[in-house]
Amino acid sequence: MGGSVSCCISPGESPKVHRRDVELEECPITTTEDLSEDTGTYLQHISDRELPDELAQEANPSDHPRASTLFLNKSQTDGQYAGKHVFHSHEPPDLTVLFRLFFSVREKRKSNYMNHMSPGLLTKKYSSCSTIFIDDSTVSQPNLKSTIKCVALAIYYHIKNRDSNRSLDIFDEKQHPLSREKVPDDYSVVDPEHKLIYRFIRTLFSSAQLTAECAIVTLIYLERLLTYAEMDICPCNWKRIVLGAILLASKVWDDQAVWNVDYCQILKDITVEDMNEMERHFLELLQFNINVPASVYAKYYFDLRSLADDNNLSFPLEPLSNKRAQKLEAISRLCEDKFKDLSKAAMRRSISVDNLVGIKNSQAVLS
Repeated sequence: MGGSVSCCISPGESPKVHRRDVELEECPITTTEDLSEDTGTYLQHISDRELPDELAQEANPSDHPRASTLFLNKSQTDGQYAGKHVFHSHEPPDLTVLFRLFFSVREKRKSNYMNHMSPGLLTKKYSSCSTIFIDDSTVSQPNLKSTIKCVALAIYYHIKNRDSNRSLDIFDEKQHPLSREKVPDDYSVVDPEHKLIYRFIRTLFSSAQLTAECAIVTLIYLERLLTYAEMDICPCNWKRIVLGAILLASKVWDDQAVWNVDYCQILKDITVEDMNEMERHFLELLQFNINVPASVYAKYYFDLRSLADDNNLSFPLEPLSNKRAQKLEAISRLCEDKFKDLSKAAMRRSISVDNLVGIKNSQAVLS
């Protein structure tokens, strides 16, 4: 796995272009003779390590598929705080007031976000009898531009509705600047806009040619870091946290990973040593848990779509063509055939088990 190995190459070289022409030296293999007698020849597998209790695991959305994602809860924080004022009285709350409060907060959140969007994105398309509109984003192949916008919006709500300003020095942009430009004095108190976050992520993904799936994994690693390290993403650290999550996600997800020196060529002023140190700290804070189950990935994808719907950020719709309809129909038939085969196999196993039970309970015949 390339995520735990840092590429320490001078910025003058460009392995991104000539990567296939470079031969990597073989890493030395540690034999059992190198292990001390106290350690023995047994190496503990990662699956044998002590797991947290069930409650703690279910509270972590980046590990447990049933736990609610942090960014979706953060996006609804404004409504939750506003609703607390209704229940201060000992009298039962008026349903009319509740509904009015709910819709006013919802519309306010939408209007605040739409102020940052271009008018072309606010138009909606509806299906009719003659035309069916469908987006090209699926859980296995998400739309790149829309996914990056949703991830940037999730980070925006993380920063805006943060609980505190808990951070670590390795992610502080004042101590580890990403550029030679002077960091503003109010860098730690001014929340970045969604456009700024989106441009930062889009620049990295466009220059490194990363995929939309990598953006979802980036958000998973980001929330896992906040949970494991018990820290917050805030104005002073969001750029370096996002950069570290993208760096790790690209190495874990993509077969041909982007090297640390490539990010130095994108950001220009950052050094390879700084990238290596940040990567090591990120992995240590994650406790080297880089596994992303398919159920967790799917949960984050659909929660991002819910976030987009709540903020009027629609995925691009295109009319359903005959070619696309035939393709969907073929995929549907393939899935249906697989389901039938699995059902038949399950039925055969069930019958065989019933026969075994019958044989076990039958009376023995003695000759």
